[in-house]
Amino acid sequence: MPSMQFISASLGVECEYCHVAGAFDKDDKKPKQTARKMMEMMFAINKGQFEGHREVTCYSCHHGETHPVGIPIIAAGANPTAHLEPVKPSDAKGTQAADVGADARAVVDPIIDKYVAALGGAAAIQKVTSRVEKGSADLGGRTFPVDIYAQAPDKRVSIMHLPNGDSLTAYNGTVGWMSAPGHPIQWMSQAEADASRLDAELDLPLRMKNVFTDFRLLAPQRIDGREASVVLGLREGKPPVNFYFDQQSGLLVRLVRYIDTPLGLNPTQIDYADYRDSGGVKIPYRWTIARPSGQFTILVEQVQQNVPIAKEKFAQPAREAPE
Repeated sequence: MPSMQFISASLGVECEYCHVAGAFDKDDKKPKQTARKMMEMMFAINKGQFEGHREVTCYSCHHGETHPVGIPIIAAGANPTAHLEPVKPSDAKGTQAADVGADARAVVDPIIDKYVAALGGAAAIQKVTSRVEKGSADLGGRTFPVDIYAQAPDKRVSIMHLPNGDSLTAYNGTVGWMSAPGHPIQWMSQAEADASRLDAELDLPLRMKNVFTDFRLLAPQRIDGREASVVLGLREGKPPVNFYFDQQSGLLVRLVRYIDTPLGLNPTQIDYADYRDSGGVKIPYRWTIARPSGQFTILVEQVQQNVPIAKEKFAQPAREAPE
């Protein structure tokens, strides 16, 4: 599914552009056959011209269009919006990512320490063993109730109550899954589960220095008119994660992470806002999750910490036997 989502975002299309509705396994549509040829071409280019490194992807040519534009476009008026490319680990260890070199930890550690202090301190964070949040989700102007259950160290389930049933995203510390009304359970790939684990860790601010094997300090950026320090977190064999810390408050205001697929990286940007004290720890009461397919905002109205959560909330559903 992450690969399909990458194609959808790269070409600006939905599933039925290539697939037969209700019969996705059929090869009746020409765009599906063409897509296979395009993937073979992409793999061949990367193998033959870039020593097997994934430098060319669907998006390199398509840029959200079904047919690549072959003629340069004359920009009208303002300069085109800058596009944030993920920094590859190989680049991050060179001159492109930072000028701090071997002293990266000496520069980054104080930023992380300030973040922990701004949240309320290590002792307060460690006291939180569970969190239940209730609020609403804003999807394009439509509002739906949301319940979020988190259990230390790394379990989390988010339930959105839709008119036709519940939409659920869960990670139980080992595996992750998603379900929606009228659709079968979608099991997360390992890459998706790795991303969900970051969201699920209640004490991630304390564990950042252990979760990430290396850090780089990138050029600062302005977010909502305020300067933010940008820290690149690196993990062996996994995509980087960008953390944006408000230079005045020290709080995390943005996180950009990527899900690796055979075709390219799927980006997710999470903007955090409206931090409030809850039991001695500051947490965001509003965050916006944005992906190439769209975005939605969570608004928290009620928070309970260190309350019992039934283990059934994180119970893994039974997998359907293959036909």
